[in-house]
Amino acid sequence: MAKKIKYSIILIAAFVLIVAILLHNRSKIRAAENVDKVDSYPVNVDTVKLSYINDHLNLVGTIQANNDVPIVSEAQGKVIGVFAQVGDYKKAGSTLIQLEDDLEKAAYKTAEVNYNKAQKDFERYQVLYKEKSATDSQLETAKLALQSAEAQYISSKKAYEDTKIVTPISGIVTSRNVDIGNYVPSHSTVAEVVDIATLKAMINVSEQDVFNLKVGDKVQITTDVYPGVTFEGRIKTISDKGDAAHNYPVEVDLPNSKEHPLKAGMFGHIIFNSVSKTKSLVIPRDALLGSVKDAQVYVVENGVVNLRNLVIGNSSNNYLEVLSGLNDGDVVVVNGQNNLKENFKVKIVR
Repeated sequence: MAKKIKYSIILIAAFVLIVAILLHNRSKIRAAENVDKVDSYPVNVDTVKLSYINDHLNLVGTIQANNDVPIVSEAQGKVIGVFAQVGDYKKAGSTLIQLEDDLEKAAYKTAEVNYNKAQKDFERYQVLYKEKSATDSQLETAKLALQSAEAQYISSKKAYEDTKIVTPISGIVTSRNVDIGNYVPSHSTVAEVVDIATLKAMINVSEQDVFNLKVGDKVQITTDVYPGVTFEGRIKTISDKGDAAHNYPVEVDLPNSKEHPLKAGMFGHIIFNSVSKTKSLVIPRDALLGSVKDAQVYVVENGVVNLRNLVIGNSSNNYLEVLSGLNDGDVVVVNGQNNLKENFKVKIVR
């Protein structure tokens, strides 16, 4: 009997201990849940306002060659001569590649002889016709023979000349795709020549700024390659057709500098001083989510954030111009937005 009582006491004590442990663990879980549960997220904000973002328009554009010409072979055949290396300067009309030309040269010489003979025959028949020693039919036959010989001469001459692949512009050889012994099919690109004596910069300008520009306006160009050096160019063309984002292509002429030579493909900062100073809606760059092309920000309304899509214009230092998506006085999140989602409650720290 004593053993049974002792055994019951042990069971009861074990049961009480297990219950106590479960209650303790439950209280800890509830405490953790209360800690993890956040009513609102702390954020820093700024107010959208009208401001002068720039007293000039400063855009980034790509500097391109004035002429960039692929050299295409009109003839086909085996390469027997190469007269251009990458980096060489070649004047217009210079031979870059020579194809084998034995057959073309023979055909050209034969056609030249036939053409000269037909020309002399026609001249002789003209004299005879005036002296009434030749008939209309004979003169007409001589004329047709001359025309046929001339056509054959022109065709064979061009085929012969096409075996010499020349550059139509003066410039730098930037690529050469064939070597001696290679076979070149007709209408294939064998080299590329660029003229960088004059360069051009291509820029997309927003619709609100493009109407302040006109052809012939002076612009300033700076590059990261030559800090402190300013180049001067002029607006050459302004497109009348914009893209889906209401930007208009503008082309700027830029004479290349011998002292500070530029290369095609470089980025340049193009400064349009003719654009008047106007007020625009601006936000801090820190408010931006994503890239400038796919810009978004969180806007605080009644303690809750909403995600807005924006169209961004110009930039200046740490501020961005907002073309659409926000209104004057809107409050945007500038710090803490990485923890947010749509309709999250927030607490403004500053």
